[in-house]
Parts: sequence; C-alpha cells; structure tokens
Amino acid sequence: MQDNARTVLSFTRRPNIFIHTIFSIFSVLCIIPLMAVISISLSREEDILQYGYKLIPSNITGIAYRAIFKNPDKIINAYSNSILVTAIGTICSMIVMILLAYPLSRRDYKYRNAFSFYIFFTMLFSGGIVPWYILIAKYLNMKDTFFVLFVPYLVNVWYVLLLKTYFKDIPISLLESANIDGASEIRILISIVLPLSKPALATVSLFIVLQFWNDWWLSLLFINKESLVTLQYLLYKMMRNMDYLRNNVSQMAHGMIDTSNLPTETMRMAMCIVAAGPMLIIFPFFQKYFVRGLTVGAVKG
Repeated sequence: MQDNARTVLSFTRRPNIFIHTIFSIFSVLCIIPLMAVISISLSREEDILQYGYKLIPSNITGIAYRAIFKNPDKIINAYSNSILVTAIGTICSMIVMILLAYPLSRRDYKYRNAFSFYIFFTMLFSGGIVPWYILIAKYLNMKDTFFVLFVPYLVNVWYVLLLKTYFKDIPISLLESANIDGASEIRILISIVLPLSKPALATVSLFIVLQFWNDWWLSLLFINKESLVTLQYLLYKMMRNMDYLRNNVSQMAHGMIDTSNLPTETMRMAMCIVAAGPMLIIFPFFQKYFVRGLTVGAVKG
C-alpha cells in the first residue's frame, strides 16, 4: 500500500518538476537580455566594435553614464517632470476613466448603449493629428504648459472598455442592496465597486504609468521650454545629437576627428537602464494583480 502511494506521489511530482524546469528556463531567457543591456552600457565603444556584444564586458567603464549625467541638473529636472507627469496623469486618468466606465457598466443606465457606441466609435475614426494639434495648441492654449504633458492622454477607450467589462461582472444584486440601504452611487462606487476591482484597476494603472513614463511625443510637439522637458524626450535629444556627431563631424573635419570612440551604442543601452529603472521597481507591486487583470472578460459563465 505504501509502495503504491509512493508511486502515485512520484507521478504527481513529475509534471510539477517539468513545469518548474520550463519556467526556470524561460525566466533565464528573460533575464539574459537585461544582463546584456547592462553589460553593453558598462563596456567601451571600441570593445563593442571589435568583439561584439558580450554578457560580461571586457573592460568595465562608466563613460556612457558620465556622458548622460554630464549635465546633472537637466537630468534631475527631466526626472522630476516625468515623475510628476506620471503620478498626476495616472491619478487623473484613472479618475476620469472610472467615472466614465462605471455608468456604462450599469444595466439600468438608460443611455448605456448609445454612449458605449459613441466611445467605441472613436477607436475606429479620429480627426487626425493636424486638427488635434490645433485644438490643443490654439483653442485650449496648452502649448508650453505642464497640462499638455498628460491631458491629451487622460482617456484611453480600450482601458475604459476593460474597466466596464470588469465592473459589469460585479453582481447587480450587491449594488441594489447597498442602494436600498441608502448608499449613494458615489458611495457604492468607492466602497463596493472599486475594492472588488483591484486586479483591473492595478492592470490599467500599470499600463497608464508605462504610457506616461515612456512618452516623448507630447514634449516633441508642444514643449519648447527646457524646464518642462521630460526624461524620455531629453534622452531622445541626447541620442539624436550623438548620432549627428558620429555621422557628420568626421566628414566636416575631413577625417581629422575620430568619432569611432563616441559612446553611441553604450550610451543607447545606458539610456535604457536610466529610463527603465523606476519601472522595474514599480512593477513588483502590481504583479499580484497583473495576471488576474489581464484575464478580464476572457471567461464568460
């Protein structure tokens, strides 16, 4: 009897060992690119040109990081702008989209279908970038202001539909009971709907954080003041200037200046580390809700 139990237990463990092995290999494959980026950012440009990319740098140096932080005041200011834009933009965006998604999820809302179609229609057609630019710069007068860095991205239709789907799965009887007990719609939303929707809220919040943090497009279009430049746009300008020097200076100087040692590749990878660092710190706090939030609407009973 004990031998049979041991045999069954061994067979049940084998699939777990196989699954753990597969995921361990997959985890290592995910870590290797990050290690390569760090290694390249700490390498010398001439080593990369001579030996190619390596997981362990031949000669460790911080030239690329010194080039990025040559003007620390600009980097600190850009970091501050990006942090403020990300924090304020995420909070405002979540408030607006929650207030938009919640009425659309209620089956007793009379105009739910009409507004849902109106919102979905904007995913299919848009006015174009020129009218969008004119609206923001000329009519709303937000050019060269802090608001222009997050107001155009306050509502994302896909995230609204995602939140609507999750809110709709909450039993309507629970909301009606709270309404009978005298709770207002705002109280129901804050005390019942939002606590039950943590996976969806965490997932959408993470996506919005990544959108605001990685955005350089709004700064490129609407910002001329150096004090309002975000981190991603500052790094973009630095990389563009470095590429320009490497491609044109040697030609203009008739080959008298050697630009092969300019940290182009290493600086590119160092910028990835500088830009992605905060996101790598934030992601673990959302991880426990992330998988559940991604499966919103995937299974229907």
